[in-house]
This record gives sequence, C-alpha cells and structure tokens, in this order.
Amino acid sequence: MRSGASPGAAALPAAGCPGPLGGPEASCGMSRLLGGTLERVCKAVLLLCLLHFLVAVILYFDVYAQHLAFFSRFSARGPARALHPAASSSSNCSRPNATAPSSGLSETPSVRPGPTVPTLPPCPDLPPGLVGRLLIEFTSPMPLERVQRENPGVLLGGRYTPPDCTPAQTVAVIIPFRHREHHLRYWLHYLHPILRRQRLHYGIYVINQHGEDTFNRAKLLNVGFLEALKEDAAYDCFIFSDVDLVPMDDRNLYRCGDQPRHFAIAMDKFGFRLPYAGYFGGVSGLSKTQFLRINGFPNEYWGWGGEDDDIFNRISLTGMKISRPDIRIGRYRMIKHDRDKHNEPNPQRFTKIQNTKLTMKRDGIGSVRYQVLEVSRQPLFTNITVDIGRPPSWLPRG
Repeated sequence: MRSGASPGAAALPAAGCPGPLGGPEASCGMSRLLGGTLERVCKAVLLLCLLHFLVAVILYFDVYAQHLAFFSRFSARGPARALHPAASSSSNCSRPNATAPSSGLSETPSVRPGPTVPTLPPCPDLPPGLVGRLLIEFTSPMPLERVQRENPGVLLGGRYTPPDCTPAQTVAVIIPFRHREHHLRYWLHYLHPILRRQRLHYGIYVINQHGEDTFNRAKLLNVGFLEALKEDAAYDCFIFSDVDLVPMDDRNLYRCGDQPRHFAIAMDKFGFRLPYAGYFGGVSGLSKTQFLRINGFPNEYWGWGGEDDDIFNRISLTGMKISRPDIRIGRYRMIKHDRDKHNEPNPQRFTKIQNTKLTMKRDGIGSVRYQVLEVSRQPLFTNITVDIGRPPSWLPRG
C-alpha cells in the first residue's frame, strides 16, 4: 500500500495561473499586466466622458443665460413702448429729426445730414446783363396782361428776388398815384425788366390817394414808407418815383448809397439838363436811416410844387449831400400829359420852403395821419388806397 503525499511535496499552483501543463510561468504575469492596463484605460475613458459631460453642461447653461438676458431686454422695453408710443421706432419714422431709443448697447451715434440750401454769391456791384441806353416810347398799346407775360419771375404784389445771387439791399419802390392807370402800365412795362437786370430784390408799391381833394405827393410818399415796412421790415432802401418818368439807361442803378440819391437829373422836358442845383424832384432814393434822419417828407404841401425843394433843404440841414449819376446815364423820358385836376400849384409853397428849418422837426414821418382803405396785391404791384385827409380850409380844394 502506497503511502499519501508527503508533507514536503510541492504546492499546487495559484488559482487562475496554469500549472506545468498550462505553459510557462511568464504567460501568467503577462495576463495580469494586460488586465491592469485595460482597467486603467477604462477608468481614463470614463473620466474623459465625465469631463465632456461637465463641459457640455457648463456650455449649455452659459448659452441659456445669454438667451435669457437677450429676451429680457426686449420684454423690459415692451411696456415702456406701450406706455410711451411716441418713443417707439415707428414714431421716429414719421419724425426725420427724432432720436431713436437706445438699445442698451454701446454704439457710435450717426449724424444724418439734412438737405443743404445752396448759398448764393453776392450780386455784383455792376450787373453783367445791363443793356445801357434804351429806346423808350409811349405810342404802342400796353395792356397789363402783356406786361405780366413779359415778367414771369415777378411775384404777386410786384415782388422780385434774383435767382442767382444775393442782393445787398432790399428795395421798396414807392409811387404816389391817382387816376394814372395809363401811365402806370408803361411804367411797369419798362421798369420791371430794368430792375430785374439790375439784380435788385424789390417790391413795387402804388400809393393811391382816395377821393378828389387836393393831391399831396409828399404825404403819400410818407405813407408808402410806413406801409412797405409793415409788409416787409427788411426794406432798407426806398426809391420814390413819379409814375410818368421812365429811365433811358439801365445803368442808372436804383440803389441807396452813403448819401441821398437823385436819379432823374436829366429829363427830356428840361432839355436833358438839371433845371437848378437844388432840384430833387422826379425820382429819388434814400436809405431807411437817411429817411428817418430828415424826419421823412413834409405833409403840408397840398397841390403841385415845393415838396421836393423842402426835402432838399432837409437833407442839407442834416449835414448830408445829394449824390447823382453821370448826366449821360441819368436821362429820363416823361409821359406827356395835362396837369391833373385837383393838383394846382400850391400858393404857399415858397413861404414853406423858406421855413423848412422851423417845420421839419414837427412835420414829417412822425406826424403823418392817414387811414388805409384797401390793400390789393396785383400780379405786378401792390396797390394801397388811403385817405390822407383834406387840406387846410385856407387852401383851394380843386
């Protein structure tokens, strides 16, 4: 009988590791190494997956927060627009100069330039379109419709502004008037083109004396000065012209200067000569400052004659001098006519002329009294009909 294994026999191999029949011992160590490596790889992959998940969660909440803030701005502005619709963008569309509401973002404000008005150059001292000597005749019929067609640029009321330059002065042309419609048509026919060629910003005012009492030229001129300024306070030059006098040369510029201006220095009825050194009749011009300095014109010359000599005295007494154009340029044609009724020579004119120094402060623009009856703006002129009262009882009334 054989005895069992002795205590000194070799031990059995460890579990999972092959014995002598399973191959060499090195293969067992390799298996353990591979198992450990695979375990570490799995842990690393798991760790990466966890890290990826955390990054995805962080990014998700960040994007969500941005969207939430974006929509919160609009929801916060919505009630304000409902309460204040004038501040909404739709309201700004109807207001070109309105400011758009802020979006909360920092942005550079944009300035949208408005339409620019072209600046015209000053009108030249010597207008380039002047003709010079003119042929003046009063034989052809002259309907107002024809004069209107010839002057399409003249606005209602006889106003005109040059389209290509800015004049230095605003000129009011004042005409004392009564029952001279025939003369007025010729005057408008010739003067509107002349004044337009002279590049003047001007208006024509016909001051019509109402009624049949004695005519008062100088008082009507005072009225014209005041009424023109009521219509346009910018007038700074005043041309006072008889309706029957037409210049024969457009180089005789209807402007005001440093001294009062006498334009009609050579009329055909006087042989194209100045009748006397102190003559200031027919057509004259004074700036607003000069006119006020002499207290305007006298109001007490009822009938024909004397008022222009009184005006000359006023100018001399205030230290000013008369300026005149060259006699070859200051030529005028007068429309021939009989003396008007109710415009007889004033028998007191010579006495009044001698007393200008005593009367000029109390009799003038500051003392004129009248009543405007009608203002009618015609296509070529403004007609102002006025009641200037009646002459003193000691003067004849026509």
